[in-house]
Amino acid sequence: MIDVVDAHHHLWVLGTPGQHYAWLEDAPVERFHGPDAPLRTDYELDDFRADAEGLREIGMRLVGSVHVDAGASDGVAEARWISQLRESEGMPQAIVAGADLLAADAEERLRALTDIPGVVGVRHILNWHPDPRFTYTARADIISDPVWLANFAALVQAGLSFDAQVYPDQYADLARLARQHPEAQIILNHTGMPIGRSDDEIARWRVQLRALAAEPNVSIKISGLGMVDHRWDAASLRPFVREAIEAFGAERAMFASNFPVDKLYSSYAQLYTAFDELTRDASASERGALFGLTARRIYRMGLLGPSRQETTR
Repeated sequence: MIDVVDAHHHLWVLGTPGQHYAWLEDAPVERFHGPDAPLRTDYELDDFRADAEGLREIGMRLVGSVHVDAGASDGVAEARWISQLRESEGMPQAIVAGADLLAADAEERLRALTDIPGVVGVRHILNWHPDPRFTYTARADIISDPVWLANFAALVQAGLSFDAQVYPDQYADLARLARQHPEAQIILNHTGMPIGRSDDEIARWRVQLRALAAEPNVSIKISGLGMVDHRWDAASLRPFVREAIEAFGAERAMFASNFPVDKLYSSYAQLYTAFDELTRDASASERGALFGLTARRIYRMGLLGPSRQETTR
């Protein structure tokens, strides 16, 4: 039985007073992840557990998880809600909260987040692309903005990690940030989001990824590949999964579901079956790291405050 710690998933309840998920509740727009009507409904902890129950069919079990912000209008309120679930249900054990590091009240919000049990890190999505289907931000230079950098330094000082969601052409900026803050724990989201699929684009991604992996304080989550490969199979995932593991090593790489977003493209069991097949030649210790131990260490799950112990169902 393989113990799985899912290093990246989301929960949401739409229509919550004072909380808004613009990408799920506003009028749909064309985005690269495709039609998302199935996502425009509540996705709660019981739904996530039900999806993960499929792991038992393939000799695995979910024993822990990391909740990553789901684009809520108030990242502090979202983190408090997830923390309450953590206390009452024992899961998610770790929380990566949303925070806009350009906001005037960013430092105040970071202080508030550090007081919430289970919060270990922050994500501020930085993906920029000239094609509006792919871009998440209005600016390409956020990561070099003095205000953003000052708030990033405050985040590091507060002992929080940073989940970095960027495209390959932004890796160099992220590597520079990692060098400037060697004490920071930076986690590259979604296999670095390699959206190009031509031979030249894949080759360029490999070079860019290796350069970023040279920074010892950067790790990678192998996830989100379905968003850019809607009809994936293990063969189409292989180059990206294997390259990520080879570049970072199992001690700095971790598998994650990105559910329910990646539920648009597969079941939970299908995704983890692919991860299993693609690492059959790895050692037991490497597989243990990829499926759970790296996430436990990077997100300091053994050092978090008390919560009810998760019991697999």
